[in-house]
Amino acid sequence: MVERFLAQTKFSSQEDYIKNLHIRVPENFNFAYDVLDVYAAEQPEKKALLWTNDHDEMIQFTFADLKRESDRTAAFFQSQGIGKGDPVMLILKRRYEFWFSIMALHKIGAVVIPATHLLTKKDIVYRCNAAGIKAIVAANEPVITDHIVAAMPDCPTTTTLISVGGETPEGFHDFHQGLEQAPAFVRPEQVNTNDDVMLMYFTSGTTGEPKMVAHDFTYPLGHISTGFLWHNLHDKSLHLTIADTGWGKAVWGKLYGQWFAGANIFVYDHEKFTPADILHKIEQYRITSLCAPPTIYRFLIREDLTKFDLSSLEYCTTAGEALNGAVYDTFKKLTGIRLMEGFGQTETTLTLATFPWMEPKPGSMGVPNPQYDIDLLTPDGRSAEDGEQGQIVIRTDKGKPLGLFKEYYRNPEMSHDVWHDGVYYTGDVAWRDEDGYYWFVGRADDVIKSSGYRIGPFEVESALMTHAAVVECAITGVPDEIRGQVVKATIVLSKEYKGKESDELIKELQDHVKRVTAPYKYPRVIEFVDELPKTISGKIRRVEIRQNDQK
Repeated sequence: MVERFLAQTKFSSQEDYIKNLHIRVPENFNFAYDVLDVYAAEQPEKKALLWTNDHDEMIQFTFADLKRESDRTAAFFQSQGIGKGDPVMLILKRRYEFWFSIMALHKIGAVVIPATHLLTKKDIVYRCNAAGIKAIVAANEPVITDHIVAAMPDCPTTTTLISVGGETPEGFHDFHQGLEQAPAFVRPEQVNTNDDVMLMYFTSGTTGEPKMVAHDFTYPLGHISTGFLWHNLHDKSLHLTIADTGWGKAVWGKLYGQWFAGANIFVYDHEKFTPADILHKIEQYRITSLCAPPTIYRFLIREDLTKFDLSSLEYCTTAGEALNGAVYDTFKKLTGIRLMEGFGQTETTLTLATFPWMEPKPGSMGVPNPQYDIDLLTPDGRSAEDGEQGQIVIRTDKGKPLGLFKEYYRNPEMSHDVWHDGVYYTGDVAWRDEDGYYWFVGRADDVIKSSGYRIGPFEVESALMTHAAVVECAITGVPDEIRGQVVKATIVLSKEYKGKESDELIKELQDHVKRVTAPYKYPRVIEFVDELPKTISGKIRRVEIRQNDQK
């Protein structure tokens, strides 16, 4: 499949990749028709999605299966008055109906808004009104449907509720009954143009209300590099990305790039994450490729890996935070596999990565994906030199790159704040070493300026996390008359250290940071807390910590 869209499919080096990457963009591209349905026509029995759950159920879907079910789902949605341009929110956890629904919505030109099952009534009201959501398709669980019902009186645009599984709640349509009763699907004459909005994600809201990130119909093409090159997938791959369908990482790792590469997507539908369960699934189903955040790998290497046959694993990738060198070394020692890091945002596809032809540097995001014209800009607007910190930007003066978002929906002012004069400002600060590898420092708003030094929260947090006492931590800056700011650590202690808060422990943690990283970066202020303030996606709200300190 990928050969249809890439002028060259074999790359031997970064220079080769930069010189010869060219993605063909069809007119009025639609992933559901141009990828899913083409597979179904040409290779109907090809494996597409292997779904399992924590009740030992298993279903292997072929591309023919998924075409049939997405057509039925599209016909059902049309019978409910859902059509081109209508925003539809999917709250489906890891249910296989998510893939039926997202492909169906692509087929009728509707706007897909994946969302987490952790939304409260307030979150649902905000999203429904901000995006003008017409319909919600949700897993039938009280923790989800009760919040939806409570929100509806304040959501005038939302006219259709659909539940998946179990006994249908009052006010909802039954998804599977709807599929049974739907007429035969007829493809609409004009489904979409490349510029139409196809997909929207609400950002996690670490500094304010979540923004609506709108992507057009060419967005999936931007993920060819994600699945085919970064994940290094091929026609025989069985790939597992650990992510809920409510987050952007799901379409990064459980859909577009993987099917471009011809891989079979593995989905484990479970309620509680248990490292041993993941290892057992890798062994049981002979998974060949894994992508997960570094935190997951930290949990995996704590297990006795000799109890599991992981010989099927060929390739592993990681993103979401900086990878600790000790985790990299331990995982490689135990499995023989290098962890290949990558970086991107909800607003982008893969922007920096360690590609298969490269030697990884643990903790580095890798090098720029040539899909994007990436630079580092200093606060005074210069291109940063090697070793100098700067904000990661994407230059768009030669045109919008594939994968970059269209806009913040209904918010032109915010769109212009981050994207103007031919430059998109990511808000993330990094530095580049002499080999061209990029190293994450932190969000621009989070970087601490102390005694002339610019200190990134990430590197101090990474240092602290290597101490046995620390389960979680957040680094922020607090005002200081002499230094401008000093580093503060807000720490959640492990069970073994709970109740042992003391000046001695503070000194021990400070000395630990001095040893692991540069001495000037150590936290002069340490606060122990029971939990850190977080968004519903689990990201730390440092802004809330700073606000509390100011109070």
